[in-house]
Amino acid sequence: MNKEDDMKDVELNEMDQEKLPMTGESPTGTEKNGSVKVKVPEDTEVKFTGLSKEELMKVAGTTGWVRTRWALLVLFWLGWVGMLAGAIVIIVQAPRCKPIPEMNWWNEGLLYKISDVSAFSDNGLKGVEEKLDYLSQMKVKGLVLGPIHTVQADNLNTLELTTVNPDFGSESDLTSLLERAHRKGISIALDLTPNYEGLSAWFNNPATVAERLKDACVYWLSKGVDGVILSHLNDIANTEAWPSIQGIFNQTDETKKTALMGSVTGLFVDEVSLLLNRSGVDLLLTELADPAESGGRQAQAIQKLYSGHLQTSLGWSLRGRSLGSPAAPARLFHTLLFTLPGTPVFSAGDEIGLKAGEKIQAMWNLESKAEDANVTAKAVQEERTAVRDFFKALSDLRGKERSLLHGEYVSLYSSATSLAFLRLWDQSERFLVALNWGNDSVTMKLTNSDLPAEARVRATTDAENLAVDRRVSVEKLELGPKQAVLLSYPYPG
Repeated sequence: MNKEDDMKDVELNEMDQEKLPMTGESPTGTEKNGSVKVKVPEDTEVKFTGLSKEELMKVAGTTGWVRTRWALLVLFWLGWVGMLAGAIVIIVQAPRCKPIPEMNWWNEGLLYKISDVSAFSDNGLKGVEEKLDYLSQMKVKGLVLGPIHTVQADNLNTLELTTVNPDFGSESDLTSLLERAHRKGISIALDLTPNYEGLSAWFNNPATVAERLKDACVYWLSKGVDGVILSHLNDIANTEAWPSIQGIFNQTDETKKTALMGSVTGLFVDEVSLLLNRSGVDLLLTELADPAESGGRQAQAIQKLYSGHLQTSLGWSLRGRSLGSPAAPARLFHTLLFTLPGTPVFSAGDEIGLKAGEKIQAMWNLESKAEDANVTAKAVQEERTAVRDFFKALSDLRGKERSLLHGEYVSLYSSATSLAFLRLWDQSERFLVALNWGNDSVTMKLTNSDLPAEARVRATTDAENLAVDRRVSVEKLELGPKQAVLLSYPYPG
């Protein structure tokens, strides 16, 4: 190779090096022109070391810092004391919530009486079990079942209080009903009235029957029954065995209390009050006076029982099957029973307004649509469906609202044919109930320190004049004949 060739190689190598990236390195690891990495020696880096201990002590002791620390300390404690004082003022001035009274299963919703199991369903006790979904939709909390034991009318020798009448099913059917009802939150009380088809409920010999009754109570409670109800309670409660019968129901487990209940008919309100005190039952079913009776008398009876007894021991039903009759429109008395202080008790069929003598099977016929050609049947079906929807809405409302569950009862107005009262509980929504079962309109002049100028319609039998959610004046409340309305308004504060 000659000298010129060597010079060309040198030039080419120099050109190749110039084409290398400015940040790259040569194959030999040496840095090239334009890509030199400059490193600052570590001993030239600036580090913040803060003040030394001596310097800090010197600064901390200056007058300015001492004053600053004291000012911050004083501000902290003043703020803390101020917040503590504010919290105490709020706690002291805030209205205290009333303690919720003890509620048992028979106080939490309506009781539903199925006196004739065969009439309620063709399948007896199995049929009742099949209808539990329906009862749940109606917000039923307890079934009053039977009597279902075996006995021949007026024949004490045939009385078997611990045997299920084969006409209604078997004991295993009852056990199955109990288990499924409990899963749905429905309790069951058995009616153990001995001579339920005879002339005298207690065979004119309640003392003798009382001993058999004690054994029956123990037996059925051991099978999972949630309570027992006895009609004509005034007869059996006067026997020497009564305290021991009561004692059976006081021996309850920790999860659920069993109920000793009774019912009476034809007694004056003073007699009912006396019986309630003497018998000590958990719930006494009291029949309201005949719908044709004076509203003033109704108000007096309600007020007397409410003022003298815990409302958790009061149960209300209607005398006989008067629902659906001209004197007692179904929805009007649904409104009354669901809003009284105590437990509403209905018989099967009341929810659709069945009249006396009508078969309960009519309830299940509502599930099949009436033929359009039969105008009368279609109108009846539509009316009964509407009544049932009204019943369900009231039952649902009562289960949710504390004022309706256990609120105070305040009488506002009563006349020969009408009645109005308040239900109040602590700071919860208030409810005003007004009913007129007369044949003429009535104007109620309502006064109470708790009342606002207007209230909202929550349920009504007169949708044309008092539509739901409409706001109406409560100072002079106008109500048409055979009408009822349920109003609500917030806690006035």
